[in-house]
Amino acid sequence: MFFDSWTGLARVLIVGSLAYVALVVLLRVSGKRTLAKLNAFDFIVTVALGSTLATVLLSKSVALAEGILAFALLAGLQFVVAWLSVRSERFDALVKSEPALLLHQGRFLDSALRAQRVTREEVLSALRGQGFARPEQVGAVVLETDGTLSVLGAPHLEERERLPGVAAPPVA
Repeated sequence: MFFDSWTGLARVLIVGSLAYVALVVLLRVSGKRTLAKLNAFDFIVTVALGSTLATVLLSKSVALAEGILAFALLAGLQFVVAWLSVRSERFDALVKSEPALLLHQGRFLDSALRAQRVTREEVLSALRGQGFARPEQVGAVVLETDGTLSVLGAPHLEERERLPGVAAPPVA
């Protein structure tokens, strides 16, 4: 239970080190997008890479070459999805969510908050993080595709065209 053999420990050290190096090389080759703020697809790839690394490290039935092939497959699939997303708006819409307006001209959009499962407290925290004390000081808060909250001060929101890709707020 606590100790099997020295060969098992040596395998973890050797295979773990080699798998780690292979993963770092593949991530560097695959580009910055793999390590950027995560949308849903990027998150899935990252979790799968971590799970694959753990399997390669701890499962004697998975050879190092198989693990490296799995890393390459995941990085390759991520590259293909990113490549298709850049070239096809339809594919991009399939893979990524669109930004959601949560607060407009100082007013919370409660239906959008509920739909996105974001609380007013989370929005207020984002406002404080950007130096705003009250919602009335803000032109808009947008929930981005990677889950971050973008805060735009009132001077930045003179025209609706300033928020491309974000649905206009409902007319009151």
